[in-house]
Amino acid sequence: MRPYILFAAFCALLASGNVFAPRQTEQSGQAVRLRNVADAAGLRFIHQHSPSPDKYFVESVPGGVAVFDYNGDGRPDIFFTNGAQTPSLEKSSSAYANRLYRNDGEMRFTDVTTTAGVRGIGYAMGVAAADYDNDGHVDLFVAGVRQNQLLRNRGNGSFEDVTKQAGVASGEWGVAAGWLDYDKDGRLDLLVVNYVQWTPETNPFCGDEARRIRIYCHPRIFKGLPNRLYRNRGDGTFEDVSARAGLLAHVGKGMSVAFADFDHDSRLDMFVTNDAVPNFLFRNNGDGTFTETALMAGVSVTDTGKPISSMGTDFQDYDNDGWEDIHVTALAGETFPLFHNELGRGHGGAFAETTQASGLARVTVKASGWCSIVADIDNDGWKDIFTANSHVNDRISEFEAIDFKQANNLFLNDGRGRFRDATSASGLGGAPAAHRGCGVADFNGDGRLDLVVLVLGAPAELWQNDSQPENTWLIVRLVGTRSNRDGIGARVIVGNQVRTMTTAVGYASSSHAGLHFGLGAAQEIDRLEVQWPSGAQQILEHVKANQVVLVREQ
Repeated sequence: MRPYILFAAFCALLASGNVFAPRQTEQSGQAVRLRNVADAAGLRFIHQHSPSPDKYFVESVPGGVAVFDYNGDGRPDIFFTNGAQTPSLEKSSSAYANRLYRNDGEMRFTDVTTTAGVRGIGYAMGVAAADYDNDGHVDLFVAGVRQNQLLRNRGNGSFEDVTKQAGVASGEWGVAAGWLDYDKDGRLDLLVVNYVQWTPETNPFCGDEARRIRIYCHPRIFKGLPNRLYRNRGDGTFEDVSARAGLLAHVGKGMSVAFADFDHDSRLDMFVTNDAVPNFLFRNNGDGTFTETALMAGVSVTDTGKPISSMGTDFQDYDNDGWEDIHVTALAGETFPLFHNELGRGHGGAFAETTQASGLARVTVKASGWCSIVADIDNDGWKDIFTANSHVNDRISEFEAIDFKQANNLFLNDGRGRFRDATSASGLGGAPAAHRGCGVADFNGDGRLDLVVLVLGAPAELWQNDSQPENTWLIVRLVGTRSNRDGIGARVIVGNQVRTMTTAVGYASSSHAGLHFGLGAAQEIDRLEVQWPSGAQQILEHVKANQVVLVREQ
């Protein structure tokens, strides 16, 4: 069992001169070992994306994973979105059901889809987990093709479909979504990331007609869509404020979203990846509106000046300078761009691309990535990068020297702003597949982060972290009282590390399992600070390592 500590009272605001400095991976000499235990764990899910000779565009881009504790037992459970028949886009059999697996402990899972009532509708894509009604139970929003679904957690192990009454149904193609409290009223609002205008009836032929090779079309064939922002009224319903907030003026081809207060003005901002068109960075103006600033901030395109196939993303501080950075996955030849937040250095441009300087350009130029997770896999105090990989085109090898199925990647942070490829050494290298969404959590309670990955047409993967346990750790879980209950938007600072509380991670996916910090050799943390969305600040002192700490807003 994990040790849980509920802090009912907190120390007063005190300055601390002690700075936690974790040891680096290269100094410790530790190696990361990951092992796929999905079958033994009972996680036997196969995503049905319905590949067909007609190459319906929808088949190429699913699907997502949500990691969250649906039954409140303290263990992170796993939800997978699933496809449907094409061209009907209907879940015509149980094979197409979305799936929920309950974590029974000791890396064992049970399929509870039927009793939980989460089979789903239509061709599902992405998923976002959060407690939108502040009742203490984590809910799910499932984005799909012309059909979204909001599933309210009843708190008794089951969910109810409240999409219609909540006012978040849509006829657009939603790929991903994310929860944030953009207006700081203590209620979580919903951003839905829309992709392109497409229907099965108008699916064009793309490929080599002379050779009779049909492939999935490039997104340039289709018109884009704006994203949708729904304001939580607090009575179980949402108001579409997309126009008033300034989002409808920006048409993209959205794939994923990540949130952070990148300019430290105490307002949560939104970064949206776009497929083959410039990305969006929506800066929160604090008056209910957003300004799209990606070009001026330096994250709309890479240093090549051209848009890339931006897929998954994460928005966290990778170099421990206190400022949130952006990582993006893309297709082969485009690298996996890394944008360093320069505002802490007084640079007006906000971000500078460091893909080359960080070493990521060289090790990702031949890879095609979907999901991106920035997290400390080896517990040395420096966030690493995990990517779930595969090309989008299942016939790419007939045109280029590129494989459709690819292994996932692990890039370890050396603590000096550079990453080294640990894919083969970690055990990931021998498992090529059509990977898409992914999630991260400590599934077995040993303090080491594990990974779950959705695979098209093949069993999902559950990568248990078997690394040596010398490095210590801390997981912080938040309960807001004046802020939203999940504490989404809070910044938690442990020594020189900072993490933003968000469940929007990866590609069309969501990880809601607390804020994990690797601590290196430290046995105790001098100072843990929580900056709540409400503006409140709390400080804990002398926190022991190797535990889950529950922090309730005062």
